[in-house]
Amino acid sequence: MGTIAYIKNFIKDRQVASITPTSRHTIERICRHINFEKDVRIIEFGPADGVFTKIILERLTPTSEIIALETNTDFAASLSQHHDKRLTVVNRSAEDVMEIASSRNWHRADYILSGIPFSFLKKELKHKILQDSAQLLGDKGFFLAYQNSLHLKPHLNAYFPNVQTEIEYLNIPPMCIFKAGK
Repeated sequence: MGTIAYIKNFIKDRQVASITPTSRHTIERICRHINFEKDVRIIEFGPADGVFTKIILERLTPTSEIIALETNTDFAASLSQHHDKRLTVVNRSAEDVMEIASSRNWHRADYILSGIPFSFLKKELKHKILQDSAQLLGDKGFFLAYQNSLHLKPHLNAYFPNVQTEIEYLNIPPMCIFKAGK
């Protein structure tokens, strides 16, 4: 899916955060925080058509797993075309992460990646997603988010004692990258 498809989805779906796919520079910067040398469990919130997911799948061990939660049906259908046994695409919201993880017998995740636009969410929903994410991540797990603003930082601080922020300017628009851990 290219920029035109993103624009169409952005216009018809208020939950789509961007009119362009995430840049390779942003993806590479976030991937630096993931240990691809070991088996990991990753949950991805709002993967869109999977530009990020595809790169992660290229680097994961054969027995690692990803659960991708995407509410947009067009993006979920596109993402499902990756045909990789390590990838489970779920056409549901990040607010359902605990139920979805439990149904897969996941008691912990190593990483949660999020491209969902937290600034668009109501306060209660934002905090539910962050609280559930903090609970689902192990002590050595990380919540990695990329956002169009610094809006998310104080909310992450409420659930994670260690929050680091970076800016990636080689993205349209520039991205704020957050690494939050316990």
